[in-house]
Amino acid sequence: MLIEEEIFQKTSIDFDKLESFGFQLKENEYFISKNILNDTFKIEVKIDKNNHIKCKIIDLNFNEEYVLYRLEVKNDFSYKVYNEFVNFLKQIKDSCTYMNFFFTPQANRISKLIYSKYNDLPDFPWPDLNDSGVFRNPKNNKWYGLIMTIKQNKIIANSLEKDVEIINLKLPKNEIPFLIKTTGIFPAYHMNKNNWVSIILDDTLNDDVIMEYIIKSHQFTEN
Repeated sequence: MLIEEEIFQKTSIDFDKLESFGFQLKENEYFISKNILNDTFKIEVKIDKNNHIKCKIIDLNFNEEYVLYRLEVKNDFSYKVYNEFVNFLKQIKDSCTYMNFFFTPQANRISKLIYSKYNDLPDFPWPDLNDSGVFRNPKNNKWYGLIMTIKQNKIIANSLEKDVEIINLKLPKNEIPFLIKTTGIFPAYHMNKNNWVSIILDDTLNDDVIMEYIIKSHQFTEN
């Protein structure tokens, strides 16, 4: 994995903030450069509108690309260049991105809607399951949602063994037999099926519908 890919993983660019940071839009790409180490090197960063980030460092003494900082084993000087590069990218990340906690677009949209509604971010209580995020009511620590990655065939019989994301929600017990007849809603995976359901986050149901169920689930944490 490239250095920039590692730094920007699980993030999306907030394009509204790029220009205030100093980026300029050129030919459908945002561009910024910064001279480092007494103007002997220049970092160049390009970001396109598909969130792709391209970086390079120019050795200004020779006007050619410098690549030694990308080696796994670095000498003292290339390590200085590496640190300057990483620090600049982290400044961009901190100023111009927002976190993507999950891998599917709908899971990330839902997490942002939850934050907008309740100011809650997911926590990840299992170190070996860093793709399973719990949403809790901070007043009492009760769960009202769990987004997790599972194999599709765990909830859809005879389907592909591919990764999908679901959200588990607690909903009125008397409604669950009817809810699980709805396309995209299933008996809860790894939770009490009398009180919880799993909703697949693949745009089968739109975000607004899922948020209605999340609001209902959140209501159970108010008591």
